[in-house]
Amino acid sequence: MDVTVSMTLLRDKVCVITGGAGSIGLETCRLFLEQGAKVMLIDLYEKLPENIVKDLDMTRVMYRKANVSCGEEIRDCFSDVVSRFGKVDVIFSNAGNSGAVAPVHDLPEQEFDAIYAVHVKGAFLTCKYGIPVMNNGGSIIITSSVAAFRGDAGIAAYITAKHAQIGLMRTIAKEVAARNIRVNTIHPGPVSNEFQATIEDNLTKIIGTNATHFFNNLIPLARHASPREIANSVLYLASDLSSFTTGTTLVVDGGMSS
Repeated sequence: MDVTVSMTLLRDKVCVITGGAGSIGLETCRLFLEQGAKVMLIDLYEKLPENIVKDLDMTRVMYRKANVSCGEEIRDCFSDVVSRFGKVDVIFSNAGNSGAVAPVHDLPEQEFDAIYAVHVKGAFLTCKYGIPVMNNGGSIIITSSVAAFRGDAGIAAYITAKHAQIGLMRTIAKEVAARNIRVNTIHPGPVSNEFQATIEDNLTKIIGTNATHFFNNLIPLARHASPREIANSVLYLASDLSSFTTGTTLVVDGGMSS
C-alpha cells in the first residue's frame, strides 16, 4: 500500500541510511528521494548492483561501502557525505543481520558477538559519528523489531540486541534534545523480504511447520508488511510530521504485539 503525501517533506534534506542496499533501506531511499532529499547509502557491497543504480537518481544519491561496526569506516562515511551534500538532517540506522537459531547453551559466542556488533555497536557508532555533523532539528531513526518486546526461545542474541537498541535510543534522545534532534526506534513485524525469508526458512525446520503461515496467524492483519509500508513509517519519523515525537518506539507490525 502506498500513501500519497506532499512531495516536499524532505526537500534538500541530507539523509544517511545504513543497511541501504536491503529492501527496507532501498524503499526508504526511494521514498526520501521522492520527497526531495539527498541520500547516502551505506552497505557491504563494493559498489551498488547495477539493477539498483538504474532505479535511483544518482545525482542525489551517493554510496559507500562500510561495516557499521567499524568506527573508522563510519566516521569516514559521514566525512564524505558532508563534503558532497552538506551537514546531515536524517540518520536511518537500519543495518542488521540474522544469526543462528539455537538455545543459549548451544549458541556460539562468535554468533552472539556478530549480532550485537551490527545491531547495537553499529547503531552506537552511526550516532556517535553522525550527531556531530547533524543540523539542529534533525531526526535519528534506529531499526529495531517487535523482538524488542518479546522473549522467544532460540534467538537470544537477536532478542537481546533489539532490547538494547531501545536503551540506546532513549539515552541519545535525552542527550540531543537541546538541539531539537529527535531520536526514535521503529519496530517492524515480519516483512516480505529476503531477510525475513531466511529467518523463516531456518525457523520452519525447527518448529516443523511453515513459519510464514505461523507468523501470519499471529498477526491480526494476517499478512507480512511490504518494505514500502515500513518506509512510510520511517518517513513520518524523519520528517517534521513527527516534530514532537522523540524517545519513543513506533511499532509497525499489523497488530502482532498488541
